[in-house]
Amino acid sequence: MKVSWILWSIVTSTEIVVFSALTFLLWAREIDAAGAIQTTEIKLISIAVLALAFLIPAVVQVLWLTINLVMSRKYKKGIHKF
Repeated sequence: MKVSWILWSIVTSTEIVVFSALTFLLWAREIDAAGAIQTTEIKLISIAVLALAFLIPAVVQVLWLTINLVMSRKYKKGIHKF
């Protein structure tokens, strides 16, 4: 059970770092690869699209957290049937 918690925290931390780094890169760029000038509105739209892309992994993380919590409570009560 402890391995599952460690893996969950590593994956969650990695997702947060990647999302933060990509958000910073999107916000910091002035001109994108196509040569279009990035206005504030376009930057916010780009970040919103990135957030939508990270929504699926976030849902998986919440489900994994729920499973970890349920399994750890069962383990503490002595119920070892999985």
